[in-house]
Amino acid sequence: MEVRTRFAPSPTGYMHIGNLRTALYAYLFAKSQHGKFVLRIEDTDQKRYVEDATRVIYETLETAQIHHDEGPDVGGDYGPYVQSERKAIYKEYALKLIEKGAAYYCFCSKTEDEADEAHEGEEAKENPFESDCHCRSLSAEEVQRRLAEGQSYVIRQKVPHEGTTTFNDLVYGEITVENETLDDQILLKSDGMPTYNFANVVDDYLMGITHIIRGSEYLSSNPKYILLYQAFGWDVPCYIHLPLINGKNPDGTVSKLSKRHGAVSFQALVEEGYLPEAIINYIALLGWSPKNEREIFSMDELCEVFSVAGLHKSPAVFDYQKLDWVNAQHLQAMPVEKFAALAFDYSGVKGTFLEPKWNKLAALMQPRVNKLSEIPGKLAFLYEVAPYEVELYVNKKNKSTLETSVDLLEKTIAAVERIDRWDEETLSEAFAQVAADNNIKYGPLMWPSRIALSGLLATPGGSTDIMYLLGKEETLKRLQAGLEYIREHQ
Repeated sequence: MEVRTRFAPSPTGYMHIGNLRTALYAYLFAKSQHGKFVLRIEDTDQKRYVEDATRVIYETLETAQIHHDEGPDVGGDYGPYVQSERKAIYKEYALKLIEKGAAYYCFCSKTEDEADEAHEGEEAKENPFESDCHCRSLSAEEVQRRLAEGQSYVIRQKVPHEGTTTFNDLVYGEITVENETLDDQILLKSDGMPTYNFANVVDDYLMGITHIIRGSEYLSSNPKYILLYQAFGWDVPCYIHLPLINGKNPDGTVSKLSKRHGAVSFQALVEEGYLPEAIINYIALLGWSPKNEREIFSMDELCEVFSVAGLHKSPAVFDYQKLDWVNAQHLQAMPVEKFAALAFDYSGVKGTFLEPKWNKLAALMQPRVNKLSEIPGKLAFLYEVAPYEVELYVNKKNKSTLETSVDLLEKTIAAVERIDRWDEETLSEAFAQVAADNNIKYGPLMWPSRIALSGLLATPGGSTDIMYLLGKEETLKRLQAGLEYIREHQ
């Protein structure tokens, strides 16, 4: 049997991390089993439809390297792959359920807001039959009379009041639910459109989906899906429910990941300077662990090692520090030429004195940033030295004091003034000679220069790197300003 998985997003906005993880796991599982991955657009809830959201879905999956084998844009044998284009199919199957006694016409004037609640997951009601719809027991004659009068109706699932429903989940194991805890959910709305709960069952069967991967918030709805499969006489697919993704709150607690935890959409993370491949790598680890301790993977490698056995039951916690680390590993693994090309648009150096020296600057940046959006902040000192405390010149490790700093800055300024050819090699040779002539190690010699040139304890690159980037005139200006600053505070 060919393994077939699907990702069925609603076009209601940007792709958030939970949705993307569902798509990723469905893709990885299908590819690990040499199966097919299907994209289906579930747009039955037109009230929540967001213009252009379908395009965002396509672009996100493409950028994330999650390539579907079938879908609205690539076709396939089971189309159409957009639910609003399958309206007649759902009506046909809803009527079949009525014939089987597993569904009924409901003419009540209740709001249909409940119809799409399960799109976000729903909680089981304590006593769903306390206000049981009397339409459930209408005679066939009464139903026909009302239909003939043109009364508006919905079609509801006729859930058994007694017994239990059991299903096996590949993550959570066997789950049994008392049928009396389930309600008669709406299957077909008064406008003829199906609810999510009904459409996904019909489509999954007709499209041959063998494994359904989705968030654990749908566990409470799953017994109703099982009852629908049983009513039709269809084989029940395998279920894989994924743990929640939580975010860290300011007080150290965790709660379901939301906008208050920061950027939770794929697009927002990319805009912050995270690599798509790093985001995917990190998301793969949110609820799944490989057999060994390895954490850095390419997409092809994830397809090879992914296994349902590695999925967790407990909620995952989205940790920006860990994402930063994963992203840094991917950045550092790049050829420097690729990093330079990718980072240029984030850097802000276009049109500045630094642009001609970007390749040198990129090489300094590559091992020192966690994400590309950090680059402008790390380069800010090259444009202007921010106010700093004179105590930065005092450094125990380098045996640096205000007095020694004055002496070394004077020697540094004199050496810079003698340099005719301004390149990295010449700068390094000149200060190696100064260190040798004064019987002092290179590090202590250049400590005061670093502070004067940058006003920082740590910089991308050493003092001679900074001098090369700044040029001779600006270097002398900053060294002289540093010298005067120390003298003012001695």
